[in-house]
Amino acid sequence: MSAPFPRDGAGRNGETMSQPRTALVTGAARGIGAAAVRRLADTGWNVVALDRAEDDPSVPYPLGTRKQLAELAAPYQGAVHDVVADVRDLARLTEAVALAEERFGGLDAAVAAAALMAGGAPLWESDDTEWDALFSVGVQGVANLARAAIPALLRRPEPRHGRFVALASAAAHNGLWHLAGYNAAKHAVVGLVKGLATDLRGTGICATAVSPGSTRTDMLTATAALYDLTDVEEFAKHQLVGRLLEPDEIAATIAFLCSPDSSAITGSVIHADGGFTT
Repeated sequence: MSAPFPRDGAGRNGETMSQPRTALVTGAARGIGAAAVRRLADTGWNVVALDRAEDDPSVPYPLGTRKQLAELAAPYQGAVHDVVADVRDLARLTEAVALAEERFGGLDAAVAAAALMAGGAPLWESDDTEWDALFSVGVQGVANLARAAIPALLRRPEPRHGRFVALASAAAHNGLWHLAGYNAAKHAVVGLVKGLATDLRGTGICATAVSPGSTRTDMLTATAALYDLTDVEEFAKHQLVGRLLEPDEIAATIAFLCSPDSSAITGSVIHADGGFTT
């Protein structure tokens, strides 16, 4: 676990901020979401780290836990506030945004990292349970975060540097065997971000998507199980870097997109995929 930086705005590369900025990150208990929380907190951000922190009966693998979420927040001495909430519940997301404003004085970035993996059969052999799981969390959850967070980002005074970042996937751009529903859900995230960026035109708020390749997470382990693979390293051969990516590598991209330095990027997809090919 990364050591927390002092709350004077000092970051891991020595950069400083005049005042701490605040982000809300969903899917925060583990994987890329947890890595994004650490990256942001280690560079002086305050973070509301949100996760449902319980399993979903519609998917056959365990999800992040309440313990993992609490352990993520503990080292940051109040700069990371953990919240248990389901991204499918717009009211709970709105409450989390209000908490960020009350506790930290406002909201500057929202990161939609919550998602599920489901599949393993041709689309015509799948059922609504799989489809609903993928879209309710991976697409509706992103839209709910936008509905809850964008008004708070707009409440920041001009000139604004608000950021909305959603996790898409290399699967948004490449067909994957027996994962047509996942392909469709992640492609929908890209479309959502492009439309959102257009709606935000001229506001100072940027909306972007990050498409990771095969990253060493519990979700990748679940994907391997769908393919009856015993070793996730099998996925490395699809990437030009010749290895799996680490969650912190994707988090570095997310942290950049949350920063004022990313002001020229909106309505775009950043392919942090290690040169993913099919």
